[in-house]
Amino acid sequence: MALLAFGINHKTAPVDIREKVAFAPDSLQDACKELVATNSVSEVAILSTCNRTELYCCVNDPDAVIIENWFSKYHHLNVDDILPYVYKYPDREAVRHLLRVASGLDSLVLGEPQILGQVKTAYRDATEAGTVGSVLNKLCQHTFNVAKQVRTDTAIGESAVSVAFAAVSLSKQIFSSFEKHTALLIGAGETIELAARHLKENKIGNIIIANRTVERAHTLAEEVGGVAIALSDIPEHLAKADIIISSTASPLPILGKGSVERAIKIRKHRPVLMVDIAVPRDIEPEVADLPDVYLYTVDDLKEIIEEGLRTRREAANQAEDIIDNQVVNFMGWLRSQSAISVIQDYRRNMMQLKEAELEKALKMLNNGQSAEEVLNRFSNNLINKITHTPTTKIRQAGIDGNNGLVETARQLFDLKDSEN
Repeated sequence: MALLAFGINHKTAPVDIREKVAFAPDSLQDACKELVATNSVSEVAILSTCNRTELYCCVNDPDAVIIENWFSKYHHLNVDDILPYVYKYPDREAVRHLLRVASGLDSLVLGEPQILGQVKTAYRDATEAGTVGSVLNKLCQHTFNVAKQVRTDTAIGESAVSVAFAAVSLSKQIFSSFEKHTALLIGAGETIELAARHLKENKIGNIIIANRTVERAHTLAEEVGGVAIALSDIPEHLAKADIIISSTASPLPILGKGSVERAIKIRKHRPVLMVDIAVPRDIEPEVADLPDVYLYTVDDLKEIIEEGLRTRREAANQAEDIIDNQVVNFMGWLRSQSAISVIQDYRRNMMQLKEAELEKALKMLNNGQSAEEVLNRFSNNLINKITHTPTTKIRQAGIDGNNGLVETARQLFDLKDSEN
């Protein structure tokens, strides 16, 4: 039995290839069952996200040809069409890869936390499908603990490395208790979506989402527990906002100095953070001249992001050291499993010998033979049968000049050298 990680990700394949090999969430359990049914794979879990599709398997044959064929057939592709993009990691490297993935070290955005939840979902689906055995169960539980250790012992997830994260990080520096504050997000694109999720995760009090298409704003607002408004409604809500993040494709500014100045007066000069991510800008540059306004542009955020990346790279080096140690720990456990099966088989054989001799001894007692005679014969027969195979093997090793096996037997049976 061997471990194998087989997959395609954002580093090895373009998006049009990744789309073709993605598994639909509702098909994952059936796919796991189908692969195990080939009898070449005893355990499997499938991780499928927008950036990667990976299979973690326990295989009878470390050669991945069967998995390659199944994978391509499942997705209605030719094997040759996917092989240039595929990676295959056996045993130790498979363990290392999964630990790095779950810790965010292999992500498009270094240290992003969402991938751990996706790994947990893959484990849950495989468990429900009945394709997780002792090895993958142990590996996944080990992985979750290691990812938690990386998050706890390093700064891998603490620094801003995206525009949305940087904007929210700035907000946290200015407003300590998010629960009491309101954020106004202008736009409904990817950056605003991420900002909305980050704000929700940080327990912002209220979120208002303004967009040209109110339906789109409403969809995002429902997801984060906010309210949706049209761009034309911004003036009546502007004074409520402590944090304003704007990212639209408008060719002209959405917010001018005059409208912001009126809102500041209504707010009685309570400070407001404004982050303009748009190019061209959504907020007139002159707004920065107003008292009590902290205005940042996308160029200002770049410095924060670059510093965040440096911090995360340093943390990633620490995380790699943690993972190196934890790979060794898991591989030690994995190697011990073969020893455990030998121990179980040996004990089973000894119990069979004992039961056979005990049955003979009981018959002798029932036939009236003395207990002393029965016990003596029972113990002699049991010792002879227990030692027969080992002594035969050791004697043959001596004849063959296999001194290594002889010395191993001495260690195994904890025997002192009688010549010393």
